[in-house]
Amino acid sequence: PVPSLDAIRQATARYRALGEALRDGYIHDPTLMCVDAAMIGLPDSLGAMGLHLFHPGLVGIHLPQPVGKRLRGDDARLDWLRPEVLVYEPQVDNSLALVAVEYLVFEKPWLDAGHTAPPKFGNEPFVLMKDDPATARDESHMLEAHYELHLWVHRENPLGVFQEFNPRVTCANYAS
Repeated sequence: PVPSLDAIRQATARYRALGEALRDGYIHDPTLMCVDAAMIGLPDSLGAMGLHLFHPGLVGIHLPQPVGKRLRGDDARLDWLRPEVLVYEPQVDNSLALVAVEYLVFEKPWLDAGHTAPPKFGNEPFVLMKDDPATARDESHMLEAHYELHLWVHRENPLGVFQEFNPRVTCANYAS
């Protein structure tokens, strides 16, 4: 059974302190990008996701991986109280504020495990993300095709708790 959003918020509250996330094994995604809607050709009014930190062990990414290739993982499990990705908004003082969690499972191991449909959180299906070679941008952020679902449990999202972007999040303060 899926836990309540409040249970997920409580389970991840300690990651408001970035040092806790780093100590627990979360690392920056390979692109070091703060993702906003405009970056992938969507209206600015949708806002941003933010900066992503992921836990290689929770998605079955075995490091090191070949340089210049998309990261791939082999884990098809989801643990609702240990999200694979933490999403942060850069602040004016260069700190990072935890705004969301993200669940991520690579498409191939998910299908290889016998699943015939995308994973779901309750009735909410995950989004399939893969790069479109016809565009200049990298929609999957250097990851192999994967299913993902954002849960805005640390910053209210007027568009909805499961939406990809949040108009109350910005990358304006990000200095890579």
